[in-house]
Amino acid sequence: MQFGIFSVSDVTTDPTTGRTPDDTERVRSMLTIARHADEAGLDVFATGEHHNPPFVASSPTTVLGYLAGVTKDIVLSTSTTLITTNDPVKIAEDYAMLQVISNGRMDLMMGRGNTGPVYPWFGQDIRQGIPLAIENYALLRRLWEEDVVDWEGNFRTPLRGFTATPRPLDGVPPFVWHGSIRSPEIAEQAAYYGDGFFHNNIFWPMSHTKKMVHFYRQRFEHYGHGPADTAIVGLGGQVFMRRNSQDAWNEFRPYFDNAPVYGHGPSMEEFTATTPLTVGSPQQVIDRYATMREHVGDYQRQLFLVDHAGLPLKTVLEQIDLLAGEVVPVLRKEMEALRPQHVPANPPSHADRVAAARAKAAEQAAGQAGAPAAG
Repeated sequence: MQFGIFSVSDVTTDPTTGRTPDDTERVRSMLTIARHADEAGLDVFATGEHHNPPFVASSPTTVLGYLAGVTKDIVLSTSTTLITTNDPVKIAEDYAMLQVISNGRMDLMMGRGNTGPVYPWFGQDIRQGIPLAIENYALLRRLWEEDVVDWEGNFRTPLRGFTATPRPLDGVPPFVWHGSIRSPEIAEQAAYYGDGFFHNNIFWPMSHTKKMVHFYRQRFEHYGHGPADTAIVGLGGQVFMRRNSQDAWNEFRPYFDNAPVYGHGPSMEEFTATTPLTVGSPQQVIDRYATMREHVGDYQRQLFLVDHAGLPLKTVLEQIDLLAGEVVPVLRKEMEALRPQHVPANPPSHADRVAAARAKAAEQAAGQAGAPAAG
């Protein structure tokens, strides 16, 4: 099972010092965080995509392309690639380039984002969010899978004899997740294509997450991709840890109370009771997250938000060390001990996808060779 971190890239004042980093400092902190996660042995680093303050991650492929050159093992991903407001042609080329640069050590998550004004900023209508997501992704797949594309749709100019460059590494596109919190249409889309489904449930109760994941699994099996329990699922998470639980609560409370998203709203006690946010000791995080499979079944990727709400870089790096050193090894062992043999432990790697593509091509060739000649 893969464990990692994701960043929403917020630029937030530290409520304990009154200091606010500028955009440059925040971007460079994200790079440091990703490199530290790689060195600590985490499996995944993912960045969001935003085009408005207080967020700075406007160009995920630039960030991840740089990280491909300075990290060794960690999978580089996105926690949102805006399928609705980016041109599918640009997505196809940008992420194929990242795939080549990283030698396949990447994947990406399609999403619609959480910022309504981004639609008119990029010439689109938010009322068309779902149709945009469906049409744009259908085109993106063709751009990756077909060398020459003729296409016409509702939301961009037609393509005639178009070839996206570079071509995907080894002729196999990147693995794609579809991220959604509340839209069953997106879970349906993920199931239709046999892609992964990621429920970033950091603001939602597990009862809602369970319903969404269960629906995706049912539809995955319906479309003939395999048994429901073999569908590829990822979850979001949110933690703050100290060795002593009360120290964690005392230290994190001012950050929670002033966070841009949930600050001045529900109390930390209420929020931790109703969402996956876990504040406490490493053992408390282990105990909480070991139960996730009871709600959604055996899953393949767990990402944690640790670098937000103005937390100092030093504190974030300490959180990564606690995750990698004390939490992940135990969770991995416990979850894998319970995983049925037929259920994938990880999302498919690039090597897995290349092998599957070659096996399929060989099977098709054998079938054609054995077919009787037309008389």
